[in-house]
This record gives sequence, structure tokens and C-alpha cells, in this order.
Amino acid sequence: MDQMIKGSQSLIFMNAPYLISAASVTGSKEAEGPLGKLFDMTNEDDLFGAQTWEEAESTMQKEACVLALGKAHVEAEEVRYLFGGDLLRQGIATSMGVEALQIPLFGLYGACSTSGEALALAAMSAAAGYGEYMLAVTSSHFGSAEKEFRFPLGYASQRPLSAHWTVTGSGAFLVRSAVPEARNSRENIDRSAHGGAGEGKEQARQEKSHVRIAGVTVGKIVDYGLKDSQNMGACMAPAAMDTIVQNFKDMGRTEQDYDRIITGDLGYVGQSILFDLVRGKGYDIREKHLDCGMTIFDQQTQDTHAGGSGCGCAAVTLASFVLPKIEKGEWKRVLFVPTGALMSTVSYNEGASVPGIAHGIVLEHC
Repeated sequence: MDQMIKGSQSLIFMNAPYLISAASVTGSKEAEGPLGKLFDMTNEDDLFGAQTWEEAESTMQKEACVLALGKAHVEAEEVRYLFGGDLLRQGIATSMGVEALQIPLFGLYGACSTSGEALALAAMSAAAGYGEYMLAVTSSHFGSAEKEFRFPLGYASQRPLSAHWTVTGSGAFLVRSAVPEARNSRENIDRSAHGGAGEGKEQARQEKSHVRIAGVTVGKIVDYGLKDSQNMGACMAPAAMDTIVQNFKDMGRTEQDYDRIITGDLGYVGQSILFDLVRGKGYDIREKHLDCGMTIFDQQTQDTHAGGSGCGCAAVTLASFVLPKIEKGEWKRVLFVPTGALMSTVSYNEGASVPGIAHGIVLEHC
């Protein structure tokens, strides 16, 4: 155990779990963006056949989970724990979306950093031997987020240039334990008990994933006292800096040890702030950095102002764009750092500042 603990906030897994499948489901605006052809499922109807935005978000979560499980030929009942979250009160998009799967659930809230939180906990649980398969899922929806945090769409309020556009999307990820002994033993027992039944499905699983979760750096709350909820990039950039720099210190690395350092949704405003803050700590990540909020939309043609945001932003970008590059070996090691602005309508109306948090996930080609 002591060998896995690195510094004050990080873990390096001795038996690193594999990220064996991922799925992305998005709405119409995302389908029109630069990554549109990479998503597993898109829908021109952002209600996804439902009656409300919230029901639509739940539908996206369920579809993403089913797709991720299907790609890996794994049944829902084989998954030990599900880690999921969204932006809505009481996490209703998640609880209603994954209910039909009947997987033991940990409901999470890390705002837009939730995909990182879910992946970290899934990887930690798999590495600790708590189960063979763990599922992580997050989502957001432009309609439900605007109603929750800003104004209903019918209000037609004007958006400042620093504002983000909440991504309508859901990303799901299946994590598998790296310990082969227990898995092989269980598979042999299953085949013996069923006279070879299910052998075809087990053979379909033989292909080894080329992506592993090598370590995590769990973020902490960082609050610079900013109160402008329409400028989330500025609110989240200090937390991103804190986690990135802490990852370097804990693991004895620099920016040169990563092919890409990918933040969740700082956008164009937050990125410039992040560069300045990191430079003040003695590092320069400009050549290594990529931001999901700047990647998922075309700022020139889609009028999304500062870029994309929401739990779904980092999740669907990771699933559709980042992981395939790691899988192919184009990127050997990536530091994935989803960022979250931890605000609520109550805290905002009471004049509180907007704290930020960011979680670091080290993804490696293997």
C-alpha cells in the first residue's frame, strides 16, 4: 500500500486497471462541432424523445452505459459498482438514468469535474480488488443546466462572452481490474459449470485494452474569491493549476513527461489564466495543453463564446477523441484533469464565491 501512495494527493497503481471501453452520446449542437463524427450516438432531438430536459439527460446516461457495456461484451450484473453524477439537484439524471441497470450505485457531485471523480474512484476500487468491473458515467444537458443555474431557455437572456455553453452529452467508461488470476479462475469455473456455454463471449473479451489508468491525483477545493458564475473558466483555472502542479510534485514529473495535459472545460478565458498560474509555479504547459471545452465546439461558427462546459463536456471528449489516440499509441501518457465550479443557485444568490476543484487521471498506452 505504501508503494502506491505518492506525495500528499496522488496514487500510483501497482496493478493498474484497464479502461476497456467508453461510449459517448450527445445532442445536435455537439454533432455539428469538430468531434461530431466521433461520437457513438447523436440525436437531432435534444429531448431524446422525452418530455423534459431532465428525462432527456437520464436517457443519455442509460444509452451511454448500455453502449459501453456492449462494446466490452459485459453484462450489467457483472459490474460491481457504478460511480455516476450530473449537475442537477439530488443527482436525478443519474439515479433515474441508471435505475434500470440495477448496479450498486455511488452518486457523485463534482460539478464539471465529476468524470474525473468517477474514474478515480472506479480505478481505486478496481485496483484494490473490490470487484472486476467498475462503471463510471456522467452527463449534462444544456436545457436542464440553464434551468437549474441560470434562466429557462424561454427567457432568452443574453450571455456574456465569458460564459460557457453547457454540453448536451453523456460519457460512460468501463474499468476492469488488472489482476488476472481471479478472473481466469472464475472463467474456468464458469466454463466447467456450463459445459463451455458462454465461451464465445469470453473469447470476445480476450482482446486486451491498450489504455490503463496508471494513477490519480485527487484535487482539493481551491477558492480565489471569484463570484462571477458566468465566468467559470476563471473560477476553475486555479484548481486546475493546483492539481497539475501537485501531480508533478507527487510523481516527480514535469510537463515534459506527458504527451498531453488535458483540462475539462476552462475554455478560452480559463486557459490563458491557467497558463499564467502554472508559469508562476515554474512550469510551462502551453505546448502540451488541450482543453475539452475548446475542442468540442467551433468558436467561430457555433457561437459558444468561451467554449463548452458541463459534466458531459470532458466525458464525451475523453471517450470519443482522447482515448482513441491513447489506444493507438499516438499519445503514450496523458494527464486528464476535468475541472468543476462548485456553485449552486443558493450559494450564488447569497453572494458566495465559486470554489473550484479538479481531479487528475493519469492515462497510459500499454
